[in-house]
Amino acid sequence: MTELLALAENIAREAGAMLLAKRPDRPEVLTTKSTDTDIVTALDRAAEELIRARIAEARPDDGVLGEEEGDTPGASGVRWIVDPIDGTVNFLYGVPAWAVSIAVEVDGQVVAGVVNVVPLGEVYTASLGGGAHLNGDRITCNTGVPLPAALVATGFGYAPGRRVVQAEVLTQVLPHVRDIRRMGSAAADLCAVAAGRVDAYYERGANAWDFAAGGLIATEAGAAFGGLRGTPPNPEMILCAAPDLFTALHDLLLPLNPERDA
Repeated sequence: MTELLALAENIAREAGAMLLAKRPDRPEVLTTKSTDTDIVTALDRAAEELIRARIAEARPDDGVLGEEEGDTPGASGVRWIVDPIDGTVNFLYGVPAWAVSIAVEVDGQVVAGVVNVVPLGEVYTASLGGGAHLNGDRITCNTGVPLPAALVATGFGYAPGRRVVQAEVLTQVLPHVRDIRRMGSAAADLCAVAAGRVDAYYERGANAWDFAAGGLIATEAGAAFGGLRGTPPNPEMILCAAPDLFTALHDLLLPLNPERDA
């Protein structure tokens, strides 16, 4: 795990440095995915190509699941889960909340994760059982925070029908918490929970490349991370907070039926 984490961190740092150096004042939108606002830039693809190349050089038998190029099976039992730019809209507009996210999975279990929040110069790392760190310093999530005092991060999907429901859910959550934050990067949101910058986070529609690395970092920082009704993290819903707050937020969300679209 130590070697895998070191390699993941080196690759995430290299990809981040490339993105920072090559990002123009307004990156070009290369194409879109699920909707016209779900964008891909040329640098999304360039960063994933760089990451895949470095993995192949060091570990040619490993598999890779990447947001831009899909799933490439391997023969080693090790799979890398890659989001070259988590928060591409932030990257497009120059909002300093985007990240390179790389997780390493062994036989289906995530054992190492790195989230490089490039504009802030913050590199979050974790290995299974080894704790979570920010720029080398140990971090832990906030504990003992009741739901009415909780600062809660969330995110929104791209499809209009999904956004309608997410707005409805948000209006039912907001009166019961301290406040809401929307930063635009699932990986950065999970790391914010890990570092105690927010108390909790929930979102519908995040994929494995969005949350694999950040989820390990958060759990190694002491947070609970999962879906609704005891399910593991999944695209239908993810929640993250210290265990007692996780339960309170879960119980607030569950009757709102947030796993639906209009």
